[in-house]
Amino acid sequence: MKDPRIATLAKNLINYSVRLQKGEKVLIENFGLQRELVNALVKEAYEAGGYPFVLLKDHQVDRALLLGAQEEQFNMIADFEANVMSKMDAYIGLRSGDNINEHADVPADKMKIHGSTIGKKVHRDIRVPKTKWVVLRYPNSSMAQLAKMSTEGFEDFYFNVCNLDYGKMDQAMDSLVSLMDRTDKVRITGPGTDLTFSIKDIPAIKCSGQMNIPDGEVYTAPVRDSVNGVITYNTPSPYQGFTYENVKLTFKDGKIVEATANDTERINKIFDTDEGARYIGEFAIGVNPYILHPMQDILFDEKIDGSFHFTPGQCYDNAFNGNHSNIHWDMVNIQRPDYGGGEMYFDDVLVRKDGRFVLPELDALNPENLK
Repeated sequence: MKDPRIATLAKNLINYSVRLQKGEKVLIENFGLQRELVNALVKEAYEAGGYPFVLLKDHQVDRALLLGAQEEQFNMIADFEANVMSKMDAYIGLRSGDNINEHADVPADKMKIHGSTIGKKVHRDIRVPKTKWVVLRYPNSSMAQLAKMSTEGFEDFYFNVCNLDYGKMDQAMDSLVSLMDRTDKVRITGPGTDLTFSIKDIPAIKCSGQMNIPDGEVYTAPVRDSVNGVITYNTPSPYQGFTYENVKLTFKDGKIVEATANDTERINKIFDTDEGARYIGEFAIGVNPYILHPMQDILFDEKIDGSFHFTPGQCYDNAFNGNHSNIHWDMVNIQRPDYGGGEMYFDDVLVRKDGRFVLPELDALNPENLK
């Protein structure tokens, strides 16, 4: 796809998202061989005075490696990639591919090897805490199909979302961050959902185009043992090559004590990965005005306007609640009226109803004010 908007996106990624400075090194990792954007990123990195490094990968090759994966082998791969990552100042992860289910037949024990080696040593231990990083998708016909759009229509949607004025969004998020930092008790209600937890003394972090593209969320984490009640997610949720639907989780003192879905046995195997997999590592509120419906791509779905996600597994270091896990599974609930509605309360005060903020100081985050 030749499109002048690619140059704008590359410029934004280098100069706004990772803020590349003269002499800094940036690793551009591309799953899917999307040359146009990779080449544009290399060009922009040079123009910023930086040093671009490129790592090209392929999902089908990755699957072949995973099917025969041995822990010793993947520890060596992780050591190699960790050595590279440790020398980088910035990271841009470009994900693309024609089949989101490429790993559907990779056994769970092999996926676990990947998570405990490359996932941990390269990304959780180095890339996330020690580099300026951003991760994004690249539009193709497969993504358009998932979004139930024409290819051209999806490309227009993609660039509206990805080239949004994230600086404006960043400023609008300040009031929500301040409110969440003062909040103790959160209650969320809606169809099949009545959930309570505390976020007391856990920082709220705004995401406005500097870690994910597309972006548009403010996240924190619940106090680990404070979650009680039930949540029913109303969007499909792909994970490890399988798409889960009708996911319902019941919590007692922070722990998932019951989990059901369209494949209840399979989902419980994921939550049995380790102890932390049955506790929540992230609570986030989505506000991107251009993303309205799920398309089975979590980088888009977790930013849906009027949504929140409630994430089993590993917490982030900058919103730390003490939970550790080899999984981090963002699952999304949309509270707009067309998805059944719902309410969100902070310390017994209604802050959002049916996906719209109702407090005056948060009005700047409603969709008409972010476009």
